[in-house]
This record gives sequence, structure tokens and C-alpha cells, in this order.
Amino acid sequence: MKRQRGYSLLEVIVAFALLAGALALLLGALSGAARQVGEADDAGRAALHAQSLIDQLGIGTPLRPGRSQGAFEGGRYRWTLQIAPWRDPAVADAAQPRDPAAPRLLEISLSVEWRSGGRPRRLDVHTLRRVAAQPLGTF
Repeated sequence: MKRQRGYSLLEVIVAFALLAGALALLLGALSGAARQVGEADDAGRAALHAQSLIDQLGIGTPLRPGRSQGAFEGGRYRWTLQIAPWRDPAVADAAQPRDPAAPRLLEISLSVEWRSGGRPRRLDVHTLRRVAAQPLGTF
């Protein structure tokens, strides 16, 4: 008698189980990568919005100390902007320069908040901006 060649049922079941395990690992890795790409896209958009907002500061209207808020993309990204006179932390308050004709530095703090992957995210940007001397009593 000739022996038949082929796979036994047990070998086929083991092969399918190995294939199913490999596909489960692959799909898990792909979904994690897709989530990370989405979060990176959200963070990139937040950075672009922040850069755009900071670039527009002082154009058309002079910079003044204060606080303002707003939103981008219909409320998906919320921002808070704080502008204050800059004080050198290495110099005591009494020794801060007081020349009224000297240009001033304003500290700009921008916070952009959004939700990504169901979790709250936040981008904080801090910078200084030089402004022309202001008449006494405006700061």
C-alpha cells in the first residue's frame, strides 16, 4: 500500500493557531502605531496654532500686558495667552532697571489644550518680546 502524502488535521489546526497569533500581534502593533500617528498629528496642529498666534502678536495693535483666551478649529484646541512685564529672576526687584526711555521685555506665556486619545494634552510656549518704551504709568 502506498502511503498518502499531506497534512494531518492536527498540523492544520496548529498552523492556523500560529497564523492567528501572528495576525493578532501584527494588528495590535498597527493599531498602536495608528494611535501614535494620530496623537503626533494633534500635537503638530497644536504647535502650528501656537506658532501662528505668537507670530501675529504685536501686528496691528501694540502688545499690552493682560490675559486672553480663545479657540481654534471650532473649540477642538483651546488657548490661553498671558502677557506680563518680564522681571529678571537673578536680580532683586528693587534693582530692576527703571529707565522709562529704555525698551521693555514682555514675557509671553501661551498654553494650548486639547484632547487626544481620550486624554487631555497641553502645549506650553514661553517667549520674550521686546517692545518700545511706554510712557510712564502704562505698565
